[in-house]
Amino acid sequence: MVDKIEVIDLQFQGKPQAIASYLLPHSSGVVLVESGPGSSLVALQAALRQRGYTLADVTHVLLTHSHLDHAGAAGEISEYGAQVLVHPVGAPHLLEPSKLITSATRIYGDRMESLWGRFLPVAPERLSILVDREEFQIGNLRFLPLFTPGHAEHHACFLHQNVCFSGDIGGIRIPGYQYLRLPMPPPELNLQKWRHSVEILRSQKISRFAPTHFGFYDDVTWQLDALEATIHNTDAWMEDHFSKPNTVEELKVKFQSWMDEQAGSQGLSPQAVQAFALSNPVGMSVDGMARYWNKVLHPPVL
Repeated sequence: MVDKIEVIDLQFQGKPQAIASYLLPHSSGVVLVESGPGSSLVALQAALRQRGYTLADVTHVLLTHSHLDHAGAAGEISEYGAQVLVHPVGAPHLLEPSKLITSATRIYGDRMESLWGRFLPVAPERLSILVDREEFQIGNLRFLPLFTPGHAEHHACFLHQNVCFSGDIGGIRIPGYQYLRLPMPPPELNLQKWRHSVEILRSQKISRFAPTHFGFYDDVTWQLDALEATIHNTDAWMEDHFSKPNTVEELKVKFQSWMDEQAGSQGLSPQAVQAFALSNPVGMSVDGMARYWNKVLHPPVL
């Protein structure tokens, strides 16, 4: 029997198909894969009510990583009794999020509250640490965590009945299009590690992808091939542009133009373009690529 899995559209910034949380009922309540940001907690509560649940029915929250759009509401949900499961490297951000909040505030400034809402800490007794490839069980549900760095060092995917909750490492997709993008924020972007993570996913028996951005996809072979091709094309774009005297602002304009060309060739609707922009800001990806280029590929000689 295949367990029921529902996608909850968290209506980030009042827009559809930008951030998902996945709901899995079990014998004692429900599991959420991703909490979403604090700013979407009201939408999450409304979606739970529509299904006959409240936050008190959430027994566990599985986080692919601790970025604000994936984990921001986890602390608040844990106050209702949920256990939060996360990669060991991401755990300190949940126990004490002040450094993450300070870093994000430098980027978002006075938009911080409206974008992300509150990011409350998770109490130590409410936090559980994942072990790579060590299966765990919640009620009648079984999950296999896979540590998959590249987007972030502390990224994990979850396999459940051949469904892969791929967070960001599986790329960003919008329903209705066979097209994906790589979310590449600083400070831990590493395309070399991302390639290895794709190989980890290839080694598993996956019949469906469920990325946080956004929805369900059954074209597993296409998605894995597209991930490899997009990593390769991004590497080539970086080599062509970062090796020349461009400022970061100039690079952002050129990268946006590249994304616009792809959107046009794929026939993306205005709504799809908006969803990609909300879940994967172009400027942030360029900042991530710049750090990767300068710190990893071409570190300064001391």
